[in-house]
Amino acid sequence: MVLAGAEQLGQHAEHVNSLNVFPVPDGDTGTNMNLTMTAGVAEIKRKSSASIGEAAAILSKGLLMGARGNSGVILSQLFRGFSRSAAPYEELNTIQFAAALQNGVDAAYKAVVKPVEGTILTVAKEAAKHASYYARRTNDITELMNEVLLKAKEALAMTPEMLPVLKQVGVVDSGGQGLVYIYEGFMEVLLKTDGSSLVSMQKESASSVAATVKTPAIEPVATKAAQVITPEMPLSAQARLETEDIEFLYDMEFFINRELGENAGAAFDEELFRKALSKNGDSIIIIADDEVIKVHVHSKTPGDVLNLALKYGEITQIHILNMREQHRDLLSAGMDIAASPDLFAEIPQEKTSTLEEAVLPADEMAPYGFIAVSSGDGIAEIFKSLGVDVVMSGGQTMNPSTEDFVKAVRSIAADQIFILPNNSNIVLAAEQARELLENERRITVIPSKTIPQGMAAAFAFQEDESAETNREQMLEAISRVQSGQVTHAVRDTQYDELDIKAGNYIGIYNSKIVATDESMLHACEGLLGQMMESGDEVVTVLEGEEADAEITASLVSWLEEQYPDAEVEVHQGGQPVYYYLFSVES
Repeated sequence: MVLAGAEQLGQHAEHVNSLNVFPVPDGDTGTNMNLTMTAGVAEIKRKSSASIGEAAAILSKGLLMGARGNSGVILSQLFRGFSRSAAPYEELNTIQFAAALQNGVDAAYKAVVKPVEGTILTVAKEAAKHASYYARRTNDITELMNEVLLKAKEALAMTPEMLPVLKQVGVVDSGGQGLVYIYEGFMEVLLKTDGSSLVSMQKESASSVAATVKTPAIEPVATKAAQVITPEMPLSAQARLETEDIEFLYDMEFFINRELGENAGAAFDEELFRKALSKNGDSIIIIADDEVIKVHVHSKTPGDVLNLALKYGEITQIHILNMREQHRDLLSAGMDIAASPDLFAEIPQEKTSTLEEAVLPADEMAPYGFIAVSSGDGIAEIFKSLGVDVVMSGGQTMNPSTEDFVKAVRSIAADQIFILPNNSNIVLAAEQARELLENERRITVIPSKTIPQGMAAAFAFQEDESAETNREQMLEAISRVQSGQVTHAVRDTQYDELDIKAGNYIGIYNSKIVATDESMLHACEGLLGQMMESGDEVVTVLEGEEADAEITASLVSWLEEQYPDAEVEVHQGGQPVYYYLFSVES
């Protein structure tokens, strides 16, 4: 069912992308959900199980670490809750399957700070609620899944009535549509199993509605390969170290299968295990559930680590590297960073960065470290000039996964780490990484939703202040920034009072389209005219990779003429898709 659901989603990922509310060329809900499911499927293929409880747990782990974007994180939580409910069972009957769906919904709602109805959450909730009702009336799982699919489609069709902006632009919720495709894959497998047909199963009724909204054909947007920012990175734990200073030289990753081995079923005390590992190790990460424990540690004595692990089950997928040897190789090659071992390396996904884990002892850890997500070489350089340690290439269509953030955190030799997602679609993945590492590092996610907000936050940081004071100052800096973007429309649509034509330029002000025009310059002027309140603000212009130098010069002249008291700065951002990013700060 999972493989078929992932296949169905993958085939329709571009259609899901096209349902983005804004007619911009970088809608990425389908891409994020597809990459998230791909990570989950890779785990299932690596370690299949005839037990549905075990299979669900394996899927959950893959989805958790591979989750990208808000839709991917919510999807991972839906299956995480499902797996917890299914954990005790070899097989699920209709009552248990419905309960697992509901448990997934509960987990997903808890993961979102402010749940919004009319989204994937609503589709999942209504389908699970109906499953709980209908499961008491049938013991046929195929019949139940058919009802779940029908209810999901019905809920999806209603999303425009719950979110006016969906109705305004004539689309259903993209994340909800992605979930419906997954459920269609589930149903396809069940029908093949019992020999039924979808036509015979799905009853024609008032509640059975077609949910997919047809939209104009959109050319697929090529997802750019994430770029690695290498020699110029300010973080250089390797360059600061002598090889012999690497005390815990063996970098270890492995799994403990708690259901196999001489000590299968032994009680697991995570805190006790962590303390035992810390006697001769550091950089400890433990992700545990009832069946499997994933362990990462740097240790002096790998044999002792494995002996400790054997007390809880059978060890699998052991991966050990000698970091002194790796460090010597790096120094001889003149490099500061290198790829760290990755148990999930064969998962086909974009890598946002190539990072070496920080190996400084605790007493040499810097007090603060910074991670920022950016798109464009120029923007990355600006973040580095503001003291950001790791700049991860990302943004729309290139959302870093939860595991990408975990690796970035582990690469920084700092006690307190601040993460600047700089995109509303990346915040949840950063938060999920923070939760996974809460026993190892102090991490604060500053919810910057745009590049200008992230720059303002980084500029506001003061190293001699406390973490909490810095957090407050960065949040205050974000609140003072107005953000604008200029790109082109990929389809005709109506938005508020605007009649948007495909190919026209559109100006987006704090997540709302406020200007459109055939002329890029006029679209920029229309956008900035609404962003400027008093006329004496500081205006920052970030030129994209397809910006026009003549238009930039004309725009600066227009600003100087219309707003003579404004301070205007122009920088080469190099970002794709968006010709200009604007920041207006009072």
